[in-house]
Amino acid sequence: MAKPNYQYEKRQKELAKKKKKEDKLKEKAQKNEEPAADDTADTPADSGSENTK
Repeated sequence: MAKPNYQYEKRQKELAKKKKKEDKLKEKAQKNEEPAADDTADTPADSGSENTK
């Protein structure tokens, strides 16, 4: 009977954790970028209104 390869299993778990962590960081970065895009949309409107005064 073959003995279990615990190192392989451990490595697979570590890779899965690493991938999950990277995915979370990417999602977090995307969430941080979205409000910034909304703020930049407001800025030109504000600067445009200052020019018309």
